[in-house]
Amino acid sequence: MEIKTTYFKRKIDVVLAEWSKEKRRKTLLLRGARQVGKSSAVRHLAQSFKYFVEVNFDDDKHVHRYFEENYSPQEICEQLSLYYRTPVVAGETLLFFDEIQACLSALSKLRYFYEKFPEIHLIAAGSLLEFAFGEIASFGVGRIRSIFMYPMAFDEFLNAMGDGILVDAYRKASPRKPLPEPIHKQLIKRLKLFLIIGGMPEAVAEYVNSSNLLHSQLVLNDLLVTFQNDFSKYRKRIPDSRIREVFESVAHQSEGKFVYEKATIGGSAVQVKQALELLIMAGLVYPVTHSSANGIPLGAEMNAKYRRMLLLDTGLFQQILGLDASQLFLTEDFKIINKGALAELFVGMELLKNASHYKPAQLYCWHREQKKSAAQVDFVVQSGETILPIEVKSGTRGSMQSLHIFMEEKNSTLGIRTSLENFGFFDKIEIYPLYAISNILILKS
Repeated sequence: MEIKTTYFKRKIDVVLAEWSKEKRRKTLLLRGARQVGKSSAVRHLAQSFKYFVEVNFDDDKHVHRYFEENYSPQEICEQLSLYYRTPVVAGETLLFFDEIQACLSALSKLRYFYEKFPEIHLIAAGSLLEFAFGEIASFGVGRIRSIFMYPMAFDEFLNAMGDGILVDAYRKASPRKPLPEPIHKQLIKRLKLFLIIGGMPEAVAEYVNSSNLLHSQLVLNDLLVTFQNDFSKYRKRIPDSRIREVFESVAHQSEGKFVYEKATIGGSAVQVKQALELLIMAGLVYPVTHSSANGIPLGAEMNAKYRRMLLLDTGLFQQILGLDASQLFLTEDFKIINKGALAELFVGMELLKNASHYKPAQLYCWHREQKKSAAQVDFVVQSGETILPIEVKSGTRGSMQSLHIFMEEKNSTLGIRTSLENFGFFDKIEIYPLYAISNILILKS
């Protein structure tokens, strides 16, 4: 018996639909960590096609031979049509190469589909693609379009829960037009739930279907095991145990600068650095790098010696730290809610999830180390020609010393504070509730 699974709408659906309608389209490469919903999004798009052929290179090794021979893209499609007993017809068939990192010959031939068979709709996806790129001679820059995918954002979570009306409410709100307090409190309650469950589609689906937090926590445990099992695929020269130590250390060091010496017992700083870069390449960890923020682009004045590290998901983060989900859900104390810098993790990932899908997004912060005058702004983002400093705060106006220092030094006309407060403003500071921090990208772009 076929088990039907629920598909929740994702932001990537619009990107995929637009690509499918282009007259001369490039081969699409869908990139992101394992289990963030790449395959499900492609299968959803396939519903708008007459035919769908899915090739999973990890599950079916026999199909590799079609790419190891000197076949043209048209000949490969003919062979796949026979093998899967499904027509592969330009304009009518969506061809999907999943787990393409498991077949380097297929990855290296993607470029030829655009050059010699651009009429075909072809999407490839993989979870460890960055590792595979280093093992092929040519990838086909300019002939393949990459799009990037992350776990579900808060608005996607609300839509999955049937609360799309709440998304509409906070999208229409602003610092000068706050939400009614009862609506604000509903959103805070939903935010706490999201912090516990996170945005991994399987964990969200489990909660939507069962309304049982324990069941969703078990799914998160399973996902952690899956990620840890993958560590053996990263690099042979680094022990799995070292990568696991660094992965867990990212969660434990989330409140400040990542210090290599704290990440392992007995391991070298070189190994820690290598393990960390592999985790970043795999999409499990995202760095927040210091930028002097004197102008745009922010990356022009970054300093990689100061970096914070964010885990890809709040639900997985809480599982690693063993946080008490019930305590978070019942409390109004921001310090408890932000245990282990959970709120900063949420804000950073929301900024990534709501950025452009067409390039790998970067996160920046600002940090100044001076005796008796140290200062740190949690995030700085570019909005048009403007640099916006963002502080994640729980206190009153007087607690934003770092934000004011930054604004004075950089002659900023606007700063952002985000917390559990409702929308509001004073002086040059706009207040956004945590759940609506993505508004600054969507509404100010």
